[in-house]
Amino acid sequence: MLIAYGTKNGSTAEIAGVIASVLHDAGLMTDVRPAAEVEDITPYDAVVLGGALYAGRWHRDARRFTRKHRRGLAERPVWLFSSGPLDPSASERDLPPVPGARRAERRTLAREHVTFGGKLEAGAQGRVARMILEQGRGGDFRDMDRIAEWATGIADDLAAGTQGP
Repeated sequence: MLIAYGTKNGSTAEIAGVIASVLHDAGLMTDVRPAAEVEDITPYDAVVLGGALYAGRWHRDARRFTRKHRRGLAERPVWLFSSGPLDPSASERDLPPVPGARRAERRTLAREHVTFGGKLEAGAQGRVARMILEQGRGGDFRDMDRIAEWATGIADDLAAGTQGP
């Protein structure tokens, strides 16, 4: 199983790692890779793709991944996640996907999309990130238990044999 991600400051990569760990513990072979580095998805039976959110946009590498691998993704089970709100909203209610993630959901025939809280801490790259931190709006809003629960649901789906797209 491939867990691919687009990230700028590493938070989404850390979420991908948690997902991979849960899936591995459930007996699935996982490969965690930056989306921009994935050339071929044919070795994988299923894909989880995550993208960080910046100014209401899904990470460019995640968007490009879905365009590049459109056909292959439509032939296997796919789950999508976004990482980004810098407040507790993602843990309090289901947040709809941003337009880029919504297009990816349609393009890949994804089984599900979920938005997790994000993380932005000192040392983050980018002018906008620095402005957010200067305004005191940074922090870690990721709910690792919710992330692990979502990954467990993926493992359960695959174990139940519901592997069709």
